Parts: sequence; C-alpha cells; structure tokens
Amino acid sequence: MKAYEDLDKQYIDGVWRNGREADTIEDINPYNNSVLLTIKCAGPDELNEAYEAAERAAPAWAALLPHERRDFLLKAAEILVQRKDEFARWIAQEAGGAHAKGEVEVMLAREVILEAATFPQRLHGYILPSNIPGKESRVYRKPLGVVGIISPWNFPVHLSMRSIAPALGCGNTIVVKPASQTPATGGTLLAKLFEEAGLPKGVFNVVVGKSSVIGDAFVTHPIPKLISFTGSTPVGKNIGRLAGENLKKVALELGGNNVFIVMEDADLDQAVAAGMMGKFMHQGQICMAINRFLVHEAVYDEFCGKLVARTKQLTVGDPLDRNTDIGPLIDDKQVKRIQEDVEASVAQGAKIECGGQAEGAVLYPMVLSNVRNDMPIAQNEIFGPVAALIPFKDEKEMLQLANELNFGLSGALHTRNVERGVHLAQQVETGMIHVNDQSVNDEPNAPFGGERESGMGRFGGQWVMDEMTRVQWVTVQHQPREYPI
Repeated sequence: MKAYEDLDKQYIDGVWRNGREADTIEDINPYNNSVLLTIKCAGPDELNEAYEAAERAAPAWAALLPHERRDFLLKAAEILVQRKDEFARWIAQEAGGAHAKGEVEVMLAREVILEAATFPQRLHGYILPSNIPGKESRVYRKPLGVVGIISPWNFPVHLSMRSIAPALGCGNTIVVKPASQTPATGGTLLAKLFEEAGLPKGVFNVVVGKSSVIGDAFVTHPIPKLISFTGSTPVGKNIGRLAGENLKKVALELGGNNVFIVMEDADLDQAVAAGMMGKFMHQGQICMAINRFLVHEAVYDEFCGKLVARTKQLTVGDPLDRNTDIGPLIDDKQVKRIQEDVEASVAQGAKIECGGQAEGAVLYPMVLSNVRNDMPIAQNEIFGPVAALIPFKDEKEMLQLANELNFGLSGALHTRNVERGVHLAQQVETGMIHVNDQSVNDEPNAPFGGERESGMGRFGGQWVMDEMTRVQWVTVQHQPREYPI
C-alpha cells in the first residue's frame, strides 16, 4: 500500500492545492528538529472557500440514507487499521509520541469511527404527548449543517477524529484547522484517509494556516453552526467569547489540573502502576494526565519511593525507537516553561527526587516531593513528565486540595474500599474520575468533558450526538381546535 502523499497541501472541495498566503508553516520533528513538511499557508480566501464548499456539500450528505453514511465511516475505519503503522510513524515523528502511544492513539481513533458509524441509525426523533385535543407533537433531529473543528497537537489523530467522525456520522460536513505543530496527523493525513474511503468532495475540508491570520475568522465565519475546539483554557475562552457574540454552539475541551488520590488503604503497587501510566504516557502531554498526586501521609513515603524507582526505569530517546518510553516534548519552549515552574517550586521547598535534566526538547521524567497546592508546579497545568506529590492527612483536607483549583477535567482515586472510593469520587468537582485506575481514560460511548475552566459540552456516544445535531418541534393539528380569541 503506497504511503500518502501531498500532505503539505490544503484540501478544499476535494482538491489538494497550495495555500495562497506568502507565509509558510514548517512541520518540525521535535526530536531532531528536521523539517518534515513545508506548507504554504491558507488565508481568509481559502478559509471562505472551504466553508462554502462544506455548505454546498451539506444537503446531499445529510440526505444520504443512514446505511450509506455508515458505510463511508466503516470503510475509513478499515483503511485506518491497514495503515496503522504509517499513522503511528507520523505520530512519532510529528508529535513526538512513542510507538506504544502511537498504536494506542490509532486504535482509539478507530473506535471513535466505529461508534460514529452507528449514529446515522440512532438519530431518533420523538412523539410527545400533548395537552391539546387532536394535536400530534413531533420532535425531529437534524444535522447542524457545517461544523468547524480546531484540533490540538498532543493527540492529533484521536482528538481530531473525536469530532470529525461524530460530525460526519450525524450528517454534517466539516472544515478542520489542525494545530500548526501537527498539520499532517491533525488534518491532512485524516483527509487522505477519508478521501481514500470515497467521501464526496466538499464533505471534508482542511485549512492549514496561522491562527494570527485565520484563527478568529474560523470561529466568526457565518457558515459553521458549531465550533469544536480542544486546547488550552485561554484560547478556549476566546473562542467561547467569539462564538457567543455570533450565537454559535461550542464544544470546548480545555485544560486540566487532574488529581490522582492515594488513600491510606490503597494497593500501593497498583496505584504506582496506574500513576506511571497516567503521568508519563506521551510525556504527560495529555489533557487528562495527572497533574497532582495527593497521597495520604500514612503511605506518602512508601508511595514516593516506589514511584521514584519506577520512574528511573523509563527509557528516554527517539520515539521512532520501539523501546522508547519517553520522547520529546512538542518543542524546546515547553521544556523551558516546565523548568521555570520546577525551579520556582524548589525555591519554595519542593524537592527533586529524580530526573529533570534536558536534552533539546527531551525532558527526563521527574518526581517532585514536598509539593504544596500554592506552588507553580501544582497551580499550573504541567503538560510534561513531572510528577508532583502532595501529602494530606484526612478526607477533608484531600477534598479541599482537590477542589480548590478552578479546573475539573479528569482524576483518579485509589482505595481498597470501593464504595468509599465512589463516595469520595463524587465529591471531587470534575467531569470524569476513575476509582482504582488512572486519569487517562477515553471510551467512545461514554461522556467525555470537564467542569469549570476545563471546558463545556461533552464528547462521546449519545452526548456528542446532542452536540452535533439540532432538534425541531413540529406539531400537526388533526382536528379543529377551539381558541380563546
């Protein structure tokens, strides 16, 4: 099977072509700084053409029989499996994801497609009882029309697909703006996938451009009815403001400051194993990654020792090497940002137990003890391979620590008493939390989303169907009605 080509182009109305802006975006391998692609940027004209193409294609796409839309999605899922090594290689060289992460990401994307393939036959309407004699009250569910999708760089294949596949399954057409750091895995590679699956022209469009040029216009353009964004809280707030001013729907999955709670009766070996996964997968560059380890003081030292021992065993290097556990961060700026937070926290009393040295964009995994909630490494979303350990003395203090920062995306809690765990988990103000597991969980049939500054809206299953559709109330008066005037 021949590898995909022309990944350095815009994809608009079924045509691969260069952008017309003078600027270019260089797609850089974060491990060795080699240039993977050089892309001529899309500007306002291309953005408008992409949205207009999607709008033209929308009626015919929505009018397809349910099994026809389903079959396009099933074909895309089949091709994705056939090309999983190609996709994993791109994830490694463009996003710095180790081989295991790439394989997991591709299979997660496949599961999202398969779930979305059921949507065309699940778009149920309703017949409601009416208080008016002779009236039939109907509710029809319809596609929105055109959906704009802004995808992130950290899990670009999966997190782009999490909006792409449901939007298509619900009968919408789409325009995707991938992150500049991952234009292929977040955009053009996925367009190739659906083009190979036979998707009609105009249904799927990709514009690769600088946010300073087309970012706001992508949101405020009059054609899209929903903007789906995954990324940072400050950018998400701006998108929410712009969308609100233009009365558009938004689905925003934003930053996290996720807690991993270890109670005094936890199985520490299992907790450490879960903590390693939830903290260090993809170098901690996951919105659901553990930000703060809250550990009961009775087991704090033992847990810290076990976590440090496991952290020292991680292999660091080129993500194209299948033995690598920890690859690079997306760029050198992220390393500098994290190191500054670590240094400031150490100055306030935190202790480096292991790791922390840097080589280019590679930051060796680190464990910090004696952390407090008021330190920068706890206050800020780390988005890197640093485990910050905070002790607590009882349930009351644990809940105070867990809830006093204004985020609420994911979390985990370990205890041998499952019902106690569920009782405590329900008191943590977060959209998702997992008892005796880790925080990085995402299943396509479950509601995914956060509270407070971690976003609004839900992805997954019936919840994302609600985001991607609209309802219309239609009544039929079957017999003459008496009116008061």
